[in-house]
Amino acid sequence: MIDDDELIAAARAAARTSYSPYSGFAVGAALGFADGGIVTGTNIENASYGLALCAETVAVARAMAEGRRGGLLAVAVTGPGEAPLTPCGRCRQVLNELAQLGETDPQILCVGPDEVVRLPLSALLPHAFGPAAMT
Repeated sequence: MIDDDELIAAARAAARTSYSPYSGFAVGAALGFADGGIVTGTNIENASYGLALCAETVAVARAMAEGRRGGLLAVAVTGPGEAPLTPCGRCRQVLNELAQLGETDPQILCVGPDEVVRLPLSALLPHAFGPAAMT
């Protein structure tokens, strides 16, 4: 099992490498896998705003590039602000794809400065569309 504190620390470290010159909203994400591995991502903005990448999407892309196709157990997401940060709708869908490949329902740790809200991905994205719908 992935240690929550380790996963949150990895997400916070990733946020420090954010490229967010337009919004100033630095986000970090850390994916925790069944084998103990952690893959991180940070948001990457672009002057053409629609081309920006969220931290969770970057982390999933890195994990997939490493050949990971399952075993996603937990995700920590952190950013600025006073409230715990939840993944946006697009990121919920991207996380769902990786989770469904391994038939998991990962815990999403929505991290704020003083509070962590833990929710299963299925609660954040009920009735999700995924690989099984393509058959």
